[in-house]
Amino acid sequence: MNKIALPIALIALVASIASFFYLQSSSDLVYVDVNKLLDGYKRTKIVKAEFDEKAKTMKSNVDSLLANWQKELKTYEKERSGLSKKELELKQQLLGNKQQQINNYQQAVQKQLQEEDKKVTQTVINDINDFVKEYGKKNGYKVIFGATGSGTIMYGEESADLTDKVLEELNAEFEGK
Repeated sequence: MNKIALPIALIALVASIASFFYLQSSSDLVYVDVNKLLDGYKRTKIVKAEFDEKAKTMKSNVDSLLANWQKELKTYEKERSGLSKKELELKQQLLGNKQQQINNYQQAVQKQLQEEDKKVTQTVINDINDFVKEYGKKNGYKVIFGATGSGTIMYGEESADLTDKVLEELNAEFEGK
């Protein structure tokens, strides 16, 4: 019986050591720095530049309306002494209405810009997420964590950081290489 027990024990020992190393190597934990991916992704820069240009144009329109209103207000201040009481009331009401319209327009522009910024940012994030998912499948990773700087991953060895590799391939795919 001892003759059989020793080989079984050796086989069990070898199997447990082999399974330990197999499980150890196949369950490596890896991560990407999400902020670094967003900042380094070339599509992010293009989308941000397009958004900034649109925002600049819309803010310029608001500034132009405000400048015209201020000009009308200064004209009113100069002409005020020569106007009748009824003309003063009418002019004040017109200026007040115009100011309210400009304020409403300015708020609508700000809301629209916030929504568009959120939308384009989410589109870029979706692209990155889809790419990382395919990257993980292609390279045999079971899990790729995303570090955001807000405590999701407090520490990771450099060897577990895939950010640079993923970013390089992500940009290459975007550029069609």
